[in-house]
Amino acid sequence: MTAWERRVRLAAHPVAYPLVRAVARIGPVVRVPRVGVVVSDAALARAVLTDTAFTKTGPGSPADLWTPVVGPSVLLNMDGAEHAELRRRLADLFTPRAVADLVGRAPLVLERPLDLVAMTRRLAGAVIAELVGLDPGLAAGPAFAAATAVTGQVRLARPRLTASQIATARAAMAELTGPAEAAYRAGDPATVPGRMRSLGLSEHEARGAVAAFVLTGTETLVSFVPRLVALLLDTGWLDRLAADRSRTDDAVAEALRVTVPSPVMLRSVAVPARIGHLDVRPGERVVIATVSAARALGGFDPDRPHPPELRRLWFGAGPHFCLGMPLAMAEIRTVLDAVLAAHRERPWRIVRRRAAFGVLVPAYRELVLDA
Repeated sequence: MTAWERRVRLAAHPVAYPLVRAVARIGPVVRVPRVGVVVSDAALARAVLTDTAFTKTGPGSPADLWTPVVGPSVLLNMDGAEHAELRRRLADLFTPRAVADLVGRAPLVLERPLDLVAMTRRLAGAVIAELVGLDPGLAAGPAFAAATAVTGQVRLARPRLTASQIATARAAMAELTGPAEAAYRAGDPATVPGRMRSLGLSEHEARGAVAAFVLTGTETLVSFVPRLVALLLDTGWLDRLAADRSRTDDAVAEALRVTVPSPVMLRSVAVPARIGHLDVRPGERVVIATVSAARALGGFDPDRPHPPELRRLWFGAGPHFCLGMPLAMAEIRTVLDAVLAAHRERPWRIVRRRAAFGVLVPAYRELVLDA
């Protein structure tokens, strides 16, 4: 890990990250008071994610955090047959052709100097706006601000938000979900609200889905893309990719492993089960430390292949594998291709950068590039 990547992580979580790493050194599965059963091994993490004994809807699960804010039917907090059916009905919004069309309609302008954080925020906002039926100007700024206002309140040792935090989160999302009512009423099947109306879901549920897609579709991307480019510049890999584009997929996959877009995933134990050597009981919280599982492979090295148990683990596994992964990858490649094209003409260098504080997903607050 580079010194700046370490700084970005510690700026976001000065206590939680060292704690999670310390737990990983104790063992692959450790019961930690006030936190839960922490899983730090990639193979065990994948086993939990693909086992129906562990759910997203029980005590200490994502439902405890998100349902009071966005409602009960938004994929983030669903399980079982209803989750599978909603996912199936939304899937063709995320086909390779659909996401290529969606990203292709979004504006992408690389100026010099270039604040990569601000540029990625505009792109992610425009894409999400198209997807969920929001005004592009509303999505670019307020959507990201609303997402960080909600996720910035989440803490590892706090299984649910307080009443005041829920009120703050709902207020932050209200500015975005109101315009989604028009998309729902129009019934446009090219948008998430329109598709949900055709499924018989209520307007309230569609508004919640818009909030969920804004949460997952802006902050994660705005975190990853600047960290990706910074890693490539800090390690000399941007020069290598400019000369040999065939290694781009390997470099992106390795940067995803190092930055870990979903550093922690939560599950609740539904029935008596066993994780490694540890018996777990119904109602216990399981904290999958994706960041520890991913970092066990070592530092940034796109020449090293990922073992099967680790591949794309940061996007989940099993029935909850990230539905929006194709869209995220399309956006990532669009920005990186543009950065590489400009780099071949006039090489970039980092002239200023600052880490973001008080965020759930570690990120740069600013990453300015110039010739």
